[in-house]
Amino acid sequence: MSSGVQHIRLRRPEPKPAEPKPARHSGILQDQLRRAQRRPWTPSFSLAIRVFMLIRIAGAMYSNIDDCDEAICVFAEAKFYRTVTERINERVGRYLFFMLLVSAGMWNASSAFLPSSFAMYMTMFAFSYALERPSVQKSRRTLLATLSFATGAIVGWPFALALAIPFVFEELFVYGADVVSPEAYQSWIVKRWKSLFVAGFVAALIFVPVVGLDSLAYGKLTIVPWNIVRYNIFGGAERGPELYGTSPWNYYFLNLVLNFNILVPLSLLALPALAVTYFVDRKRLGLSTPSANESSPFTILTVRLLPFYVWIGILTLQAHKEERFMFPAYPLLCFNAAVTLYLMRGWQEALFIKVTRSPYRASQSMLFARFTLSVIAATSTLSFFRIMALWEYYHAPMTVVWALETKELPRLLNTTGLLPTYSGIPEDEQPRIDLSPVKHFDLTLCVGKEWHRFPGNYLVPDGVAVEFIKNEFDGLLPGHFKDVPPQPGSSSLWLRPGTQLVRDDQNDLNKEELSHYVPVETCDYLIDLDFPLHPVESPLEPRYAVDDKNWERVFCRPFLDARHSRLLTRAFWIPGEAWQSNNEFGDYCLLKNKALVNQKEAHIKHRVAQGEI
Repeated sequence: MSSGVQHIRLRRPEPKPAEPKPARHSGILQDQLRRAQRRPWTPSFSLAIRVFMLIRIAGAMYSNIDDCDEAICVFAEAKFYRTVTERINERVGRYLFFMLLVSAGMWNASSAFLPSSFAMYMTMFAFSYALERPSVQKSRRTLLATLSFATGAIVGWPFALALAIPFVFEELFVYGADVVSPEAYQSWIVKRWKSLFVAGFVAALIFVPVVGLDSLAYGKLTIVPWNIVRYNIFGGAERGPELYGTSPWNYYFLNLVLNFNILVPLSLLALPALAVTYFVDRKRLGLSTPSANESSPFTILTVRLLPFYVWIGILTLQAHKEERFMFPAYPLLCFNAAVTLYLMRGWQEALFIKVTRSPYRASQSMLFARFTLSVIAATSTLSFFRIMALWEYYHAPMTVVWALETKELPRLLNTTGLLPTYSGIPEDEQPRIDLSPVKHFDLTLCVGKEWHRFPGNYLVPDGVAVEFIKNEFDGLLPGHFKDVPPQPGSSSLWLRPGTQLVRDDQNDLNKEELSHYVPVETCDYLIDLDFPLHPVESPLEPRYAVDDKNWERVFCRPFLDARHSRLLTRAFWIPGEAWQSNNEFGDYCLLKNKALVNQKEAHIKHRVAQGEI
């Protein structure tokens, strides 16, 4: 008979099969020392996502005048890094990971919501697919890389398509992973060209939703990418980017050094370093003697390194230059620098073996690891001090606008009785201050010569109008977006019919429009910069900050006077009086129109007392 007792048997869980890792020495660049030892540490895709996310969110919080789109950028960086690790070399991938992570250039570009930043994201996706060797059997590589390049150009910035030039050349003419005999060459090239053109046709379909949405917004057929190209390249003598300023040929080199320091010369030395490696450390490229019917790793890696040179060459030739134009190539700069650093490490290994005649001693030496570590540590330190300089020297515009919202406007509401009180409620449980009653003041915040550093209307609370006052700048300043009722016959699907309005107060010649200014006497608040030690003033730009009769300093923050500061100390921030004494600062201020604001305060107090508000 059964005893009725049940027994529980505990079994160990079945071990899950480990995920197969890619072969260690299957990349284009191959380690020659410690080949059988533990592979170098490289963050997994998941860890890379988390680390990049932490840094990019910090960048979105503390960068100057940026928006954030770090959900996209983080994923693109992690995928790009992991592909380099698997397709090029694990050490190159590790160097790339830290270069992307710590550089001041990526700190700025990753969190900036700009067309060129979006093009940068898509460039990383494109190269993640393009790093596979081309082959007639790998149409997925061709399609996904082409789609990524096209998306960056059509949705983001059309000129970023120039980064795809080496990829197109490789796809059309380089054997890649294929071994092609002379008699099969004709059919091979037909297949490769057909594959690329089919991918190009599919990628061109991205135009359909883009043109559709733009045409719906503007109320007529509109191809925005073509408009951008037409204006900037085919604008003629009267139109073009030169109207908005020109810079010398070395602008981008100097700017890149500020943002990437020692990585810039490393990135520019990538191709020469590859040539040196071909002669002094050829085994690192896995080169024996490739046949005439296949591509050597040297050729393939050369094509991989070309896009950064193409980009910096094209932009340097343009008269109009801006830092954001370089954004799409920032990750490629880091990639080139990582390859150069790895090749230089290889030279050291080859020289050490030649001198000591002992590969074993070379495999036990820490010299090579310390060299690469010192380079990464140096660029990280310089980038940190550059990021701190951007915060300490140039963050005042953000802080001043923040002070308007968190200090001055609550003060106005408090003095007039419009600020709600929360007696009996703990401070940490009190709701956020409601600034909506500010609309009763009909306030105007004005910007003069500091128009180019104004953080944007999104940081100004509702109920405060933003206007420009006349200054020495004689170009076209932005105008207000006019919200007009829907036009007859227009689609009701589009919620902002003002985009269909053709305005008379805008032009594409950068000509000044006087209707965009208001008299300074109508301004309740004014943002202005003053340099007390070296004052600069003119009839159109008086020193409002020292006009105590009419203006009161509400909030001021130091702002670097670059013209009267040392080159090195203004480029990098280092704590200590000895370093900071070489810099000079001005006052970046939020100013209050005494008479106008006091009059409005008294008027609102009266209305509150009468129960009108």
